[in-house]
Amino acid sequence: MPLSSVTPAQYEDLLAAKVARVSELLAPCDVPQAQVYTSPSTGFRMRAEFRMWHDGDELDYVMFRRDDPKTPVPVREFPIACETIQRLMPALLAELKPNHTLRHKLFQVEFISTLAGESLLTLVYHRKLDGAWETEARHLRSQLRNLCGDLSIIGRSRKQKLVLGREWVWEELDIDGRCYRYQQYEQAFTQPNARVNIQMIQWACHQASTLDGDLLELYCGNGNFTLPLAREFDQVVATELAKVSVRAARENMRENGVDNIQIIRLAAEEVTQAMNGEREFRRLADLPKPLHEYDLRTVFVDPPRAGLDAQTVQMVSRFETIIYISCNPQTLADNLHELGNTHEVKQFALFDQFPYTEHMECGVLLCRKNQSSSAANTQRE
Repeated sequence: MPLSSVTPAQYEDLLAAKVARVSELLAPCDVPQAQVYTSPSTGFRMRAEFRMWHDGDELDYVMFRRDDPKTPVPVREFPIACETIQRLMPALLAELKPNHTLRHKLFQVEFISTLAGESLLTLVYHRKLDGAWETEARHLRSQLRNLCGDLSIIGRSRKQKLVLGREWVWEELDIDGRCYRYQQYEQAFTQPNARVNIQMIQWACHQASTLDGDLLELYCGNGNFTLPLAREFDQVVATELAKVSVRAARENMRENGVDNIQIIRLAAEEVTQAMNGEREFRRLADLPKPLHEYDLRTVFVDPPRAGLDAQTVQMVSRFETIIYISCNPQTLADNLHELGNTHEVKQFALFDQFPYTEHMECGVLLCRKNQSSSAANTQRE
C-alpha cells in the first residue's frame, strides 16, 4: 500500500466504494445487505515492518512499490500505525544512526504493539550477533522503554535469535464486557487491526448466541475467536497446524480460565480426513472422548487467503451452521457457490481491517436449508 493512498479525509468514500465492490462480487451468492464495521482512519495497525536502507551515515525505514520493487521509498511518517509504534519509529532511528554496533548490517525492523501497552521490537541482521550487540541492545531497550513502557527486543540473524525480555506480548481485548488476555508471539499470525478485530469477534459471538451443542473450529490460531466463542457452546474442538500458535492458544486458555476447549494440532485437511473416518491421528487421542462422540453442530472457519479446499468444503457442508470469516472475498465467493447447494446465507458482514487497500474482511453465517434451528431465525441487523 503506497502511503500516498492514506487519505483520512476520504476514508468514508473509499470504504463505500470497497463495500459496493465486494457486495457486487458476492451478490450471486444471495447474501443479504452487509453490516459494515469501520476502522479508525489512522493509528489502527498494531504491527509494522520495514526494510532498513543504509546510505553512508544515513539510515532510513523504506518500503518498495509493486511497480518499482528496486527503488526504496523512505518512510518519514507512518500514520496508519498505532500511536506507540509512531512514537517508537523516530526514537529508534535516532538511537540506531550513531551506533555502529546496532546498525551494522541491520536489514529489517519489525514492530508489534498492543492495546494493553506492551511492545516488541525485532531487529533482523545479515551478520552474527555477539556480546557487544547484546550490550548495546540492552541499553537501547532501556532508552526506548521510556516511550512505551513494557518493551522487549529480539535480535535475529541466520540460525540465531537473542531475546531481551520476552518473545511475545500480552494483548487485552474487551469482548462484550469481558476482558480477554492473549499471548501474541513474535512472527506468529495475529490480526493487525485490534479495534476491528474486537468487532469481528463480537459479531461472531452474536451469531453463535442462539446455537446449541458443540463447536468445531478450523484455523484457530492463538485462540483469538476461540476463547470468546467458548462461552456460547458446551464444548469446543479447535484445530491449528502452527506449533507456536497452538502453544499460545493453550497458554491463553489457562490465562483466561477457559476449560471447555480442546486444542488439537491438525491441518484443516487432516481434520477433514478424521471427520470422514479416512485416517486415525494419534493427536486425537488427547481428546477426553472420541471425536465422533462430540455434538458438533456448528463449525467456525477463518481460513487463509486461499479459502477452503474442495474436501473441506464438503466436510463443513454437513454441519447445521457455518460461521465463516474470510480475508479474501474472491475465494469466499467460490466457497459460497458450493455451499449454496446445502446452505443459505443468513448474515453478512464486512470489516474494514485494512483501510486504504482493496482488502476487505468478510463474515457470513450460513444455515442448512429448511433448517428449523433458532439460528435460522436470527434477525438481520
